[in-house]
Amino acid sequence: MAALLAGGVLLTACGSGGDGPGGGGGRAKSGGTLTFAVGSDAGCVDPHQVGSNDTIYSLRQVVDSLTDQDPKTGKIVPWLAKSWDINADATEFTFHLRPGVTFSDGSELTAQVVKDNFDAVPELGALGTLAQGYLSGVKSTRVVDPLTVKVTFEKPNAQFIQATSTHSLGIESSASVRRTPQQKCSEGVIGSGPFVLKQYVQNQSITLAKRTGYDWGSSLWSKQGEAYLDKLVFKVVPEAGVRTGSLQSGQVDAISSVAKADEAALKGGQATLQSRANPGVVFGLGINNALPVLKDTKVRQALVSALDRQQIADTVYPSGTRPATSVLSHTTPVHTDLSPDLAHDAAKAKSLLDAAGWKAGGDGIRAKDGKKLRLAISWFPNAATNQPTLELVQQQLKAVGIDVVLKQLQVSQFTATLQEGQFDLIWGNVTRADPDILRNSFSTELANVYQLPPSPLDDVLARQAAATDVAERRQLVGEAQKLLVRNAYYVPVVELQTQLGVSTKVHDLDFDSGSRIHLHDTWIG
Repeated sequence: MAALLAGGVLLTACGSGGDGPGGGGGRAKSGGTLTFAVGSDAGCVDPHQVGSNDTIYSLRQVVDSLTDQDPKTGKIVPWLAKSWDINADATEFTFHLRPGVTFSDGSELTAQVVKDNFDAVPELGALGTLAQGYLSGVKSTRVVDPLTVKVTFEKPNAQFIQATSTHSLGIESSASVRRTPQQKCSEGVIGSGPFVLKQYVQNQSITLAKRTGYDWGSSLWSKQGEAYLDKLVFKVVPEAGVRTGSLQSGQVDAISSVAKADEAALKGGQATLQSRANPGVVFGLGINNALPVLKDTKVRQALVSALDRQQIADTVYPSGTRPATSVLSHTTPVHTDLSPDLAHDAAKAKSLLDAAGWKAGGDGIRAKDGKKLRLAISWFPNAATNQPTLELVQQQLKAVGIDVVLKQLQVSQFTATLQEGQFDLIWGNVTRADPDILRNSFSTELANVYQLPPSPLDDVLARQAAATDVAERRQLVGEAQKLLVRNAYYVPVVELQTQLGVSTKVHDLDFDSGSRIHLHDTWIG
C-alpha cells in the first residue's frame, strides 16, 4: 500500500559532478562550519509554520520526520518510524517508532509525543496552512503502546503517508509543542534532528550546532551517527550579487537563489551550480477570487492568455527553467501537460476583456463604468527573480490594457496577507512532492486563501485525496488541474528551479524530494 500511494513520481536533478547531490570528493572528514547565504528570512523558526525555502534550508536540519521520500524514485522510506501499516482504504496509518530516539532537551520519542504533535498542528489554522492541511479530516491519533501510534481519518487519505515525510510534519518534543505559535516563531523548537538551533537573529542569521549523540538518521542517508559538520550558519543576504561575490571570495560556502546574471561568474571557478526543479504548485499569480473584478471568469482567463511564459523563463530565470505547463510542475506526480490552455495569446486576452465590458481608453488602459482596470500584485523579496519577473508581467499585462501596480511586502507578512485576504494578486509558489498540494492550496473546505467559490473542484480534490488506486487518482488529479487552469482560479507562470551555488570544497550537499536540502551527510575538505 505504501508503495502504491507514493508511486509514480519521477523527479529530476542536475548537479556538479562528483561534488553535487549524492556525490563525493575524496575522503569524508568531520569538523568545520558551513556558512550558507540565503536571500530572506521568514521571520519564524517553527517548521510547522514556515513555507519559505530560504528558512526551510536551516529548519529542516533541526527536526526529523516519521518517514523520508527518495528524491529519485518518490518512494517513502523509514526515518523515525522504522515501519508502518496502512489499512485497505487508507483511513488508518499505524507507525512503529524507532527505539532510543531523543530530543535535544533529553526527552524520548514516544507514541504520545507523536500524538501531541498531530493533535496540536490542526490548531495552528492559517498559521500552519500546509501542516494543518496534511492532517485535515483526522479523526483521532491513538497511542497503541509506547512506540506504536495509530492515526485514523474520517475518510480515505491517500496523501498522508507522503505528508509524514515533510518538514511541515516534523516531530517536535512535547515541551516544544506546548509553546505558543508566537514563542516557537521567535525562540525556535526542540527537535530530534542532527542539528540544534543555537541562535536566531531575525533578518540576520540562524545558527545551528551539531547534535551530540545523534544516531537515528533517515534510511536514505549514507552516514550513520552524528553529522560531519560542527556548525551551520545561515546568513541573510538579500542582494543576489552580494551573495555571489561572497561565495567567490570564500566568505560563505554556499548560496541560495543564484541569479541568471551570476551563472557565468560561478561556472568554472571555485564554485559549482546545483539545480533541481521543485515539485508542487508552480510560481504564479494567486488570485483573490472574491474581488469583484476578479469574480469574472473572462477577466481571469485574460490574465492567463496575456502572459508570455517562455519569454519570462528565458529572460529572468536560471538556465533550464521551464515555463509552466499546468498548475503543477512537471516534476510533480501525475502532472498533466496543459500547454495549449496556457499559450500566450494577446489577441485572445483583449477579446476576453472586450467581452467582459472592459474597453480600452486613450492611454491604452481599459475601463468599465468609469473605473480603470487596475490590479495590485503583492510580492515578497524572498527570491532575486521576483522583482524582474513581475516587472515583465507588468509590461505584458499593460499591453492588453491592464494597469498593474507592484506592491512589495516583507517576507514575514506573507502568512498574514494570505490569511486576511488583503491582496488582488499575490506572487508565489508551494513546494510539495505530492499532487495533494492542490487540495491544500485550492479547496474551499480548507484555508481557501485564494477565496475560490464552492464548485465541482472541491469534490474532485477530495476524491483524489481518498483514491488508493493509482489510475483513479491520476485521472482525478488531471481533472483538478484542468478545472483550475480553464477556470483561471490561479495564473501559472513558470516552474521554480532551485539553483544553489556551492564551493568546490563542500561535498555531498544533497537535495531532498522537495528540492530543499539535508546537511547531515555534508562535509568540508
